[in-house]
Amino acid sequence: MTVDYFVMAAYLLGIIGVGWWGKKRAASKSDFLVAGRRLGPLMYTGTMAAVVLGGASTIGGVRLGYTYGISGAAMVFAIGLGLLALSIFFSARIARLKVYTVAEMLSLRYGDTAAVISGIVMWVYTLMLVVTSTIAYASVFDVLFDVPSWVAVLIGGTIVVGYSALGGMWSITLTDMVQFVVKSLGVLVLLLPIAVVRAGGFAAMADKLPHGYLSPASIGGQTILTFVLIYTFGMLIGQDIWQRVFTARSDQVAAWGGTVAGVYCLVYALAGAVIGMATKALYPSLASADQAFATIVQHALPTGVRGLVLAAALSAMMSTASGALIASATVANNDIWARLRRRTGPAATGSEDGDEIGSNRFAIVVLGVTAMAIACLLGDVIEALTVAYNLLVGGLLVPILGGLVWKRGNLQGAMASMIAGGTTVIAFMVTDGLLANEPIYYGLLAGLTAYVAVSLLTEPTEEAVVEAWHRRLAGEPAPVTPEFSAA
Repeated sequence: MTVDYFVMAAYLLGIIGVGWWGKKRAASKSDFLVAGRRLGPLMYTGTMAAVVLGGASTIGGVRLGYTYGISGAAMVFAIGLGLLALSIFFSARIARLKVYTVAEMLSLRYGDTAAVISGIVMWVYTLMLVVTSTIAYASVFDVLFDVPSWVAVLIGGTIVVGYSALGGMWSITLTDMVQFVVKSLGVLVLLLPIAVVRAGGFAAMADKLPHGYLSPASIGGQTILTFVLIYTFGMLIGQDIWQRVFTARSDQVAAWGGTVAGVYCLVYALAGAVIGMATKALYPSLASADQAFATIVQHALPTGVRGLVLAAALSAMMSTASGALIASATVANNDIWARLRRRTGPAATGSEDGDEIGSNRFAIVVLGVTAMAIACLLGDVIEALTVAYNLLVGGLLVPILGGLVWKRGNLQGAMASMIAGGTTVIAFMVTDGLLANEPIYYGLLAGLTAYVAVSLLTEPTEEAVVEAWHRRLAGEPAPVTPEFSAA
């Protein structure tokens, strides 16, 4: 294992170095939060694929393959479908808005009041994403290196928080490119074929695996539908995803680069499920399915290759963790804290890019430490991710997509939808369980009903707000009020 430790240590040190290099490029708020909106097709594709395929997609995808067979690809496949839908139908319009957060989009569409509740919901979602990735890499350290979970959380979390705070989105984008290459090489090129060969090939695997493992629907139709509702729709509205869309230098880059990243996700989904199946064929009686990824890496791969594949797993987890962390900090600082300051103190004046960068750095550090503490208390990566996406989709999907496609939707309808959808999701998670299918079903139904009914029963959105919205969607600068400019 000495060589493996060396490979992983070299990778982690390299990531820190790349993050430090990115610090030199973060000279303004735009640089720090959205990489100056200057990413071309290659970097955009790599960073988008890196942020959506994290610990849950890698560790969780292999776990589902181990438990259900090829249908275990459904969760990550749903993520890929969502990214494809976002890129083909919405990303060009989103990129033209030239905002920093989803809440700012809602503020433009409905008025400033809509940003308050949406900011809080989005903040909880992004923070939980950081937690899930932290839990994921802690589980790898725990199995392979026999260290306490809190030690793994502390080491990995310090690295992620460190390079994220140094250069913001520039550091994260540059590290994402490294992580994308390492992840592709480690998981797709090395682990996938080696695991299949060690299991005796597909024919031998089919003989050893339980009945139903080769069926694409063995995980259950209702579960597949739930994955689509949570993850496919979640990709359409998540702050961590939108913030990457904002980095594209043009709406064409956002559309085409995101489409390529979506196809990559579909391939990654199948790879994770097959790796899980190979692990089931080789080690059918693991104490926990969560150990499937670490077990196949530890026992099936030769020295050196094992270190690279472990680095690939850490790449996946750290990409999502850092992307979600800067998203959480952006929402907290720009949608929540800045609005509270405006309500309780005098408005800011002048150019304050330096102050903005400093406050966002501070938010990254504080929220990073908070996520590390929560990760020490939780243990199930799929459960934590499901909670995050239930809150996001149940509370925000309808008002966000409704604002993009339905002219009659208004502020009152959006607020009613957020409240009805969010509270319904929480109530059913409490009564039926965190992993139940019912919370997202009834949450979406309640949100949609409230949005349509309240919008039709109240006055349409003010003409000035509608005009500013259409100008921004067309890529033109909208009139900025003093209140909004401080956001």
